[in-house]
Amino acid sequence: MLARHDTFTVLDFETTGVVQGYPNEPWQIGLVVLKKGRIRVHGKFNKLLHVGDRPFNVYAPGRHQELMPRIRRSKSLPEYWPKLQPVLDNQNLVAHNAATERKVLHTAFPMHHFGPWIDTLTLTRIAYPTLPSHKLEDLVYYLNLQSRINEFCPDLEAHDAYYDAVACAAVLEKLLSINSWKNVTTQQLINAKGKK
Repeated sequence: MLARHDTFTVLDFETTGVVQGYPNEPWQIGLVVLKKGRIRVHGKFNKLLHVGDRPFNVYAPGRHQELMPRIRRSKSLPEYWPKLQPVLDNQNLVAHNAATERKVLHTAFPMHHFGPWIDTLTLTRIAYPTLPSHKLEDLVYYLNLQSRINEFCPDLEAHDAYYDAVACAAVLEKLLSINSWKNVTTQQLINAKGKK
């Protein structure tokens, strides 16, 4: 199927980072659906996640310090499974540097197989090999995506899981609008291998 006609679940997790004696755990999930080449608001999922009383890595990005009282009162990722299953199970999953999201889902739901996976980091390295950086926040700037992202989350910024999911979806939306990418299939996106 042509990718611009398909449906994708785009997700991002913010995590605690590794601290000695504690695993790296997700404290926020953001999720949005890209359908027929456009971001759809009906697929929005934006939740803080309970991680217990544990330290965060001092370098972990995001607003976890100010959100800590709400994080402590939140549900855990597995508790959201009934709402997440329809958009995660047997769906095309997209993330920027997808290894993190893949690992979080595998750890939280070890009996489920997720994917196929599409990595926008790989795709942007293929589409824009001369950019000085392929970090998500830099791509937002280089590809002039901020106004599009603001349509969905005007009060958020990078390293918020929902913002990053929307930013990743906006990157894929942009790629699928390029003339030379209009006939790219979903399978080609899944199989894409870029230079590091």
